[in-house]
Amino acid sequence: MPVLGSFFGAVLTGGTSRRMGRDKALLRISGRALAVVVADAMVAAGADRVVAMGGDRTALAAEGLTVVDDRYPGEGPLGGILTALDYFQDSTQPVVVLACDLPTADPRNVAAVVEALGDLDGPAVAVPVVDGRRQWMHASWTPATAPLLSAAFMDGERATWRAAEDSVDSGLQILEVDGPSPTGFCDVDQPSDLPPD
Repeated sequence: MPVLGSFFGAVLTGGTSRRMGRDKALLRISGRALAVVVADAMVAAGADRVVAMGGDRTALAAEGLTVVDDRYPGEGPLGGILTALDYFQDSTQPVVVLACDLPTADPRNVAAVVEALGDLDGPAVAVPVVDGRRQWMHASWTPATAPLLSAAFMDGERATWRAAEDSVDSGLQILEVDGPSPTGFCDVDQPSDLPPD
């Protein structure tokens, strides 16, 4: 189900997975690494290219993923988002960035955040809202957001939501999106969260 317009995808695979006790990106769901499940959802939504940001380069590459080294390892997902925007900086296409721990990642949700941006080329992010909470680890970013997020990061901010919300005064548009599949945003943080295989 390709979407209108083109986009790139990035899966955040550089986390420490402390609560899970092992690398979440490499956990197997129905025989596939969790990071691959998420990447496949973006491909199914029409992504021109999907990369994995950070993590175990050798193991992720063995799963068939293209791996990009996180420019800010250990600095949280905002660093991974900035790395993704930098990696695709020569394009005007939006970049969808998803956490690696979404076992039911849904192409319809990916398509929804891409379509919400429409033809916007200024600083904008489309973020799904579930039960009144913005799902920042499932958002679509225009390349023009990079300087604003980078400024917040260099000022010491590490929370993605705060970096984005604080950038509104600098011109960032935050577009809230109702995801077609609310269950597609459910993440896994500890072994008890994993679906039965």
